[in-house]
Amino acid sequence: MLASVRHLLNGIIFLLIICCVAVVGYMIAGWTFIESAYMAIITVFTVGYGEVREVSSPTLQLFTMGFIVCGCTGYLYIGGALVQFLIEGQIENTLGKRRMSKLIKNLKNHTIVCGYGRVGRMLATELANANHPFVIIESSEDCEEEFRERGFHFLRADATSEKALVHAGIERASEIAVVLPNDASNVFVTLSARNLNPKLSIVARGMTPSTERKLIQAGADRVVLPEHIGAERIASLILRPTASSLLTDQLVISHIANDLADLKLNVEEFSIPAESNLIGRNPADLETAGSSAFLIVAIVRANGETIQSPSKDDLFEEGDILIVVCHEGAPPDFTEVFSLKRESIEKA
Repeated sequence: MLASVRHLLNGIIFLLIICCVAVVGYMIAGWTFIESAYMAIITVFTVGYGEVREVSSPTLQLFTMGFIVCGCTGYLYIGGALVQFLIEGQIENTLGKRRMSKLIKNLKNHTIVCGYGRVGRMLATELANANHPFVIIESSEDCEEEFRERGFHFLRADATSEKALVHAGIERASEIAVVLPNDASNVFVTLSARNLNPKLSIVARGMTPSTERKLIQAGADRVVLPEHIGAERIASLILRPTASSLLTDQLVISHIANDLADLKLNVEEFSIPAESNLIGRNPADLETAGSSAFLIVAIVRANGETIQSPSKDDLFEEGDILIVVCHEGAPPDFTEVFSLKRESIEKA
């Protein structure tokens, strides 16, 4: 707890205790509760309307004098602690901004993350886990405490402002991820970022497929459609459950599905039926016969055992499922030659 906050709480507690003691003291002298409370309030806040009753006895006069001294002292103490709290907050805020600006100025080849919504939060976590330098631009005040706790570099600003992009070091950055929740804002930020740094790698988020073309025209190198990716993932789990499960279990390759698609490669799965002439042969025979047009990355046995990166000693058995990375158009010839069943076609 800050010292100023602690002083403020101590002052409030002290003043409340003094007021309670004063009320009890006046009630002992024969005053009613309302009269005693009224006398305590007008005294401690130095209003000076006059005594509720005549304070004639020396004992009551001494008691009132002591209450006035203690009450005014507590009141002044609270005022001083409040001023200290406000000044410290302003100084800390100013120094914090200067310190953050200095840290950002020292960054090079970093990533700028525009927006800290659901996608931005997950992206920042991934970058932090990889120890990759990045700066978050977010306009909401609600995230500042989280940024400080997690040690993130950040700017509380509107990402659509070119000034904010410049402060984030866009001239020195290597990438920018535009993940705001509004397509129009993403297009605007992409356009501004491309103008400020023509060599910058820009990855932008799109909410609808129609926005993809606009983002590309604005200067984005890659466009990500989260809803589209989610739909593809669900379809993959339905059509290729074994391959999808394998890719999910291996953290190293869990994020390469889109990269394979860009290279015109597919991840397919095939089962070996009883009549297949592949039974008893090894992966090298299959890959050689196919002129290396595909790569067998795993074999899933009928009993559930998974053999990753199979060697020539791993012979094919009836009921095996082969997880294969192949070029587009290769699977049909592959299945016809070796009498395999393409699982995705059979289940569709």
